[in-house]
Amino acid sequence: MDFHAQFQSYVERTERGIAELLPPADTRPARLHEAMRYSLQAGGKRLRPVLLLATADLFGRRHNALPAAVALECIHTYSLVHDDLPCMDNDDLRRGRPTAHKQFDEATALLAGDALLTYAFQLLSRHYGGTPALCTALLRELAEAAGSEKLIGGQMEDLLAEKKSNATPTELDFIHLNKTAAMITAALTAGGLCGGAREDDLGALRDAGRSLGLAFQIVDDVLDATADTATLGKTAGKDAKADKTTYVKLHGLDAARRHATEQTEAALAALGRLPGNVAFLVELVRQMADRKN
Repeated sequence: MDFHAQFQSYVERTERGIAELLPPADTRPARLHEAMRYSLQAGGKRLRPVLLLATADLFGRRHNALPAAVALECIHTYSLVHDDLPCMDNDDLRRGRPTAHKQFDEATALLAGDALLTYAFQLLSRHYGGTPALCTALLRELAEAAGSEKLIGGQMEDLLAEKKSNATPTELDFIHLNKTAAMITAALTAGGLCGGAREDDLGALRDAGRSLGLAFQIVDDVLDATADTATLGKTAGKDAKADKTTYVKLHGLDAARRHATEQTEAALAALGRLPGNVAFLVELVRQMADRKN
């Protein structure tokens, strides 16, 4: 297996899907659709759609997984657009270029994020409506991951933790399990649904996603504390500046790195319960743990 070639092929499939499935930039109102495309086509690692597509392939790709992958990336990108707003993290840089509210304006960025979130569910209903059971399962999976108890709830708890001097490890785990791990878990399980995975296999995917999501966010915390802005493609050191509750703040750098390794190993163990050749997913998990940005 040529991991890097396979990874790039998934990224290219994702980019083609975004280009084809999103409304054209000149769709009225053009400013809104231009902002949606600006944010979604800014590049990035595309880890979530790659996880989804690779998992669907592992189980035989019974259904076309690309619309689900693009829908997932719409939700992820909307969350970044809103994260960067002045009322949230107030960041000027995302994926190496100006954030949406800097490139356009705050109101347009807010609406573009709203539209990307909504469009994710339009995509699912349009492309999977002919298979009602799959459509329902995908809608439920992504809606729950993106809802008030997971992605948005984790973001709310993250904001609240900024105002606390005594945030606990349990509170931090809640933030990371819901703000980050829920969407990574959704990527794996949605891929399994598109591929035709059995219930036991979906359970293993959920376990892998939970651990991988925690590892990913801990590595993110470490990188914010150790990497530079040019490498990250976003503002470095903003967690410490905002006095955010992170693994590095609560546990220290060395312990955070150890915990990331432990969660990575747990994710790999869960993947080992799956049928078929999981070599690509295993290597992807390792690459995510070892990433520099």
